[in-house]
Amino acid sequence: MFFASCKALELWQRSREGAAPGRGKRALPRSLFREMKGIWAGQIRVGAFGYVGSCQGAENARRCGAMSLEARYPALSDLRHAARRRIPHFVWEYLDSGTGAEATRHRNRTALDNVGLMPSVLHGEFTPDLSTQLFGADFPLPFGIAPVGMSGLMWPDAERLLAKGAATAGMPYTLSTVAAASPEDVAPVLGEHAWFQMYPPRDPEIRRDMLRRAKQAGFGTLVLTVDVPVASRRERQTRSGLTNPPKLTPRLLAQVAMRPAWAMGMAQRGMPHMRMLDAYTQNADKNLPVTAHVGYLLRTSPDWDYVEWLRDAWEGPFVVKGVLRAEDATRLEGLGVDAIWISNHAGRQFDAAPATIEVLPDVRAACALPIIFDSGIEGGLDILRALASGADFIMMGRAWHYALGALGAEGPAYLVEMLRKDLAANMGQLGARTLRDLPAPFTLA
Repeated sequence: MFFASCKALELWQRSREGAAPGRGKRALPRSLFREMKGIWAGQIRVGAFGYVGSCQGAENARRCGAMSLEARYPALSDLRHAARRRIPHFVWEYLDSGTGAEATRHRNRTALDNVGLMPSVLHGEFTPDLSTQLFGADFPLPFGIAPVGMSGLMWPDAERLLAKGAATAGMPYTLSTVAAASPEDVAPVLGEHAWFQMYPPRDPEIRRDMLRRAKQAGFGTLVLTVDVPVASRRERQTRSGLTNPPKLTPRLLAQVAMRPAWAMGMAQRGMPHMRMLDAYTQNADKNLPVTAHVGYLLRTSPDWDYVEWLRDAWEGPFVVKGVLRAEDATRLEGLGVDAIWISNHAGRQFDAAPATIEVLPDVRAACALPIIFDSGIEGGLDILRALASGADFIMMGRAWHYALGALGAEGPAYLVEMLRKDLAANMGQLGARTLRDLPAPFTLA
């Protein structure tokens, strides 16, 4: 607004300087009046270094929109703050909370901050190559979208928006068994890197049917989550009043009324529920703890035999998610899994778990499999820290939902670009032309 004011005053001064002596003030020419009006109406944007021209027209609008978003949301923390203002409180508590005192969640952040990378100088001008490979496929970026249960509760139609955004960016999208959309719902917008995350059904027939549905919908990679043997307590979520499926009490309805964009989207689509499970839970007894959901009626706590069964049943890359022990990684490699996914469920399951970045070096030393990594990642520098410590690919869950909450359908593409720029900036400081050139990490504290 300061620079806009300066530009308007400049135009006014130009009109005055053109007045003839003794003739008094000259009327403002219509062309200048229209230009001033454009400034105040937002048709002309002014950047940090002065006047940059009109935002009308498709290309100019795109440029001005990107400038405006970057000015308002330069970091993931900005998206997080904006999302909190647009999502009902009970939904926010589900998305943002951990379990217990949330010590594991805080450890994830603290441990990542303790990973140092030594800058390197005099490498000349270069554009970093952010591409990588996984399962024999090329990826333009080293990150993707992790599974989040009930994504569609966080933002209307979240699963389809995320799947479409991942397809556009050429990165993996992982659909949860307990998402608010079924594999069939997202099939039309899936890209070539579609992953399906399975919470382990007890019944072999249900298991086979889920695998069939995932494969037919276009999912090529199977992810078995093994770090949820029982429901965690998630005290913040319980205090919020959220249940599964959500029941809109007067308290929750009051929160919804304060978030009109979220409410309008939900009104159009209906209250979300776990659509994939509809076919299997119609006659089930649904008396469950408040932090559990209908999926617990079907699932079991898997063992090593279960992993072998899935390995034999699934044609395609098979990943086991939730590994923290090096010896478990070694044994899983022996069973023929294709990748290890190091995760502590972002602090949502067990509050005495170590930070994932702390166990990564030992797991890396224990197996030759590709390692996928999550929990605590908040930007490009964190991605580089994990890659330098031994990970091959990074997944993020909450971050994509912060982006949706803040910006709606524009959020995923904006976050991709934010992370891309952050990676490039930090690789420039490290003198790393490719991800293979990252230096060995060291401990800062």
